[in-house]
Amino acid sequence: MSEVIIKEGDSFEVALKKFTRRVQQDGLLSEAKRRQHYEPPSVKRKRKADARERKARKARLKAAAQGY
Repeated sequence: MSEVIIKEGDSFEVALKKFTRRVQQDGLLSEAKRRQHYEPPSVKRKRKADARERKARKARLKAAAQGY
């Protein structure tokens, strides 16, 4: 559960901005969008494998840029 502490002098806009930032950091919106429809296990495995591949590719490119 995300919790935002609002100071006494904060306006509604500041409070809303703090709340939005906290929800974004916690990943609640992306989690809700992901759970909106059923995802079969095969699709879930494919999505995770693609994420691992992107992460590995990014690490290789970063290492190559540094000269390793």
